[in-house]
Amino acid sequence: MAHAEGTGPDDTAVRTALWRALHVLADPPPHVFTDEVGARLADPPDGWRDRPDMSAFTAPFRASIVARARFVEDLVQEQAARGVAQYVILGAGLDTFVQRRPDLAARLVVFEIDRPGAQEWKRRRLVELGFGVPDALRLVPVDFEAGGAWWDRLRAAGFAATRPAIVASTGVSMYLTREAIAATLRQVAALAPGSTLAMSFMLPIEMADPDIRPGIERAAAGARANGTPFVSFLMPDEMLTLAREAGFRDVRHVSAVELAERYFAGRSDGLRPPRNAEELLVATT
Repeated sequence: MAHAEGTGPDDTAVRTALWRALHVLADPPPHVFTDEVGARLADPPDGWRDRPDMSAFTAPFRASIVARARFVEDLVQEQAARGVAQYVILGAGLDTFVQRRPDLAARLVVFEIDRPGAQEWKRRRLVELGFGVPDALRLVPVDFEAGGAWWDRLRAAGFAATRPAIVASTGVSMYLTREAIAATLRQVAALAPGSTLAMSFMLPIEMADPDIRPGIERAAAGARANGTPFVSFLMPDEMLTLAREAGFRDVRHVSAVELAERYFAGRSDGLRPPRNAEELLVATT
């Protein structure tokens, strides 16, 4: 589906949605994560599976995407069971949690934060596909480039600052300066006690395994060409330090090795996320 610059989802959001669908279509079960709704939203042209970024070469990155998605969703389920009733997705892209998990979404108010053009487009697609936009799904448009403050828009959308929340930010931090990452961390660390943040971050490219490095370099070059270059690469200890300095009570690093052991053990197809590429910070207030 073609869309004018600044309107629909960005290329990264579409690629993520297609990788999530491709995991179900191309990889044998058991599936780590099942999401075919995102691809329906994206509505790619026929033959999308032949795109170069869908080739076997990119399978480790597909594994990374489904691993982090599964991890975050498990975390949301765990926090909802504890009574946390607000879920904030920063840079939501083509996230489909509300559409796929009505059982879990029924216990939450979900706030999806993204660019205004992307949000308008997504609202239209949700209606076109018959999902609609239930009251418990708040699409919060924020113009980050114009210095839009997501926190103000979030509160205006009905977020209760006095109640705990779970906040997810995956595939976003590499596009932000270290100062912007620190500012986001401080904002989330100031949420009500019992709030949890899951944020992915990119390790320096030279840390990646040699067979994976060309793929990351290619992704970085593509991001630069699209005008959204990778800006921040962080070592796990640097990320943990940033989170501690922001005021989180408890911080931990979840490595790709840990995700592989948790979700990919015993697979016969060798599918697993790359080590030392994109990993996760989990921090609680």
